[in-house]
Amino acid sequence: MKYVFGLLVAAASLAACKSVDKKADGNRSTKDSLGLAKQKLIDEAASTATPNTNADPANYTSIQWLDSTYVDLGKQKEGKEIEISFRFKNTGSKNLVIESVTAQCGCTIPEKPENAFAPGEEGVIKAKFNGAGHDETRKQVYVKANIQPDGADTLTFRAQLVK
Repeated sequence: MKYVFGLLVAAASLAACKSVDKKADGNRSTKDSLGLAKQKLIDEAASTATPNTNADPANYTSIQWLDSTYVDLGKQKEGKEIEISFRFKNTGSKNLVIESVTAQCGCTIPEKPENAFAPGEEGVIKAKFNGAGHDETRKQVYVKANIQPDGADTLTFRAQLVK
């Protein structure tokens, strides 16, 4: 809460300190950019004030990857889209909430499950790799959730891309 208040005070100070002489040039661009900067600070403060269930240790659960977190896809045709799936199970006593699923680079597009997973429930993290590159390639998918110890798991796949 102190952080949000501090940002709001900083935004107000910034707006108050930056006065615009309306007679100087009649240009509103300086005033508009200050308004945008102030709004950006307010928006950032509001986004950090949103409660994050994954940050609360009372909501931690555990995840079991039913398949390996490392998948060797073997030889694959270069340039051909490849779909990868990583199955998991919530092995804890709280709902498993997948906060984000991101990839190492833009050539891999992961899908984030939108629903929470009850204890004992299974789910799948899917990703599509566009097959870009040549020879051996290794890509990673990062899963952030309300799990211990650090709230994140890394999934890796490898492929030998051939023409």
